[in-house]
Amino acid sequence: MAQQHRPVAVVTGGRQGLGRGCALALADRGFDLVIVDRHDDDIARETLAQLASKGAGAHFVKADISDLGTLERLAHEAWDAFGAIDCLVNNAGVAPLRLSNVLTLTPEAFEHNIGINLRGNFFLAQAVGRLMQAAEDGPYYRSMMFITSIAANHVSVDIPEYCISKAGLSMVAGLFALTLAGSGIHVHEVRPGFIRTAMTASEGAPSEAIEAHIRNGDVPMNRWGEESDVGRTIATLAAGELPYLVGHPVYVDGGYGIATA
Repeated sequence: MAQQHRPVAVVTGGRQGLGRGCALALADRGFDLVIVDRHDDDIARETLAQLASKGAGAHFVKADISDLGTLERLAHEAWDAFGAIDCLVNNAGVAPLRLSNVLTLTPEAFEHNIGINLRGNFFLAQAVGRLMQAAEDGPYYRSMMFITSIAANHVSVDIPEYCISKAGLSMVAGLFALTLAGSGIHVHEVRPGFIRTAMTASEGAPSEAIEAHIRNGDVPMNRWGEESDVGRTIATLAAGELPYLVGHPVYVDGGYGIATA
């Protein structure tokens, strides 16, 4: 087992997109990183190189969190990489396979989303949470992040399985928050809005509708969000700079969710 010298964060789905933004921002805050992703490819290696250029230790674990039978092993491998886990970023997620609605959604498409976005994140958080709770208190702020979405409470009829998975994950965040608060493990939910990533450009994402929202002024800041916008939010929370905040969703949406008269 490696000897821990810096705080350690595990980021699922960390090779690109929001996960990469989180990993890079955490590296800027002095964290070593364990990146968990289904794909070990040139994109993953480039992300690891970027982390190393920031002085961070970086360890890659190839894994699919929808494979529930592997999650205990995954949790231990992630822990052993640097000798601890101070922050778990439950970021792994997939877009819908295709646009549909509740009358046309297939079981295959439903399971594809729920298996990773909800079920996989829940059971990996459970496995890591047990390790964190059983460990002695260390020198660093300990936290667990759940990246949900504005889709957790905004109905988008073309992506029902995604909305359901994120609404469910929001409840998961609340459950973990109340369960772990007494152990000194701070659980945070971050709800991104329209963020420019590979996933929002995919076939199953409503990118044209998002562009229309921005053009119509529904996003007061009048732009797409960037990976770094979410990353900096996660890193601020993981650094313990908001120590009395727990459980409540933090919106990173350019003002989209503000209720107006």
